[in-house]
Amino acid sequence: MDYKPRPWQLILLIALLCGVTVGGMVWYRSRALTPSASLRRMPMEDTLVLWIDFAALRGDGLLQLLDGAKAGQDPEYQTFVRQTRFDYMHDLDSVMVAFAPTGNFFLVRGRFDWKSIQNYVEQVNGNCVNTLCRVKGSGPDRRISFFPVHRDLMAMAASPDDYAALRLSSARPGPDPPVPNAPVWIAFPGSLLKSGKNLPDGARPFARAMESALSVTISIAPEGDRLAARLDVRSNSDREAAAAAAQLTEATQLLRSLIARENLKPNPADPSGVLAAGAFHAEGAHVAGVWPVPREFVQNLLGTQ
Repeated sequence: MDYKPRPWQLILLIALLCGVTVGGMVWYRSRALTPSASLRRMPMEDTLVLWIDFAALRGDGLLQLLDGAKAGQDPEYQTFVRQTRFDYMHDLDSVMVAFAPTGNFFLVRGRFDWKSIQNYVEQVNGNCVNTLCRVKGSGPDRRISFFPVHRDLMAMAASPDDYAALRLSSARPGPDPPVPNAPVWIAFPGSLLKSGKNLPDGARPFARAMESALSVTISIAPEGDRLAARLDVRSNSDREAAAAAAQLTEATQLLRSLIARENLKPNPADPSGVLAAGAFHAEGAHVAGVWPVPREFVQNLLGTQ
């Protein structure tokens, strides 16, 4: 005799399938918001990636340092806040930025009023087709494009390509890469340091020590009443890591001697004071380092003192 499922069994099966589907969607969405999963969406070749966890900085009281910065007082920014109802001091939770040769790419997590944002795009002569919006940037070769990945996650790009943001719609195959457990970090290949452009003179010896590295990661996190910047340099071999650690130590000692020669003490509010306090050592094919970062330096950097 053929077996016929009872109605209550069918209802239970449907409920289980719905539960698994909803659970899978919740798991996927929460996974898609992690820094590791976000990094898999970003272009990586010759790219510097910056991660800022604004929610964590807000909880530590560090975000208030930004409140007096010039960006918050800019009239265009105030107009944007007023018309889109989005203010980074309150609505922004995190941002990952990839500064790539083909443009700048952003994954922004926060609370968005999408209707107000689309209205703003129309007011500045942009356009939105389905969920993809495009507006003119600050120059003819800069086009801003963005779309909602999720309700609280925006993918955005500033690039000559009108549709560049769509590159962030999917992740590269493979496992999620490891990232620092810190509210702020930057990661880049050592090759980006070879030109030495936009680096102050005092920082160039440090850059030369890392320019052959496979990757350089600097993470910043609170430690007690100050911050600490931790360095992880991934080298090609144990020998290269040991040589890089020695070069970084030598550059630090040279900087200290130059400051002492001028009968001065390292200034905690100045980059030279931060660099002079660094310490480094090799761990296999990696170089580990740390710079104590006083809050006076952050305030001076942001112009909020």
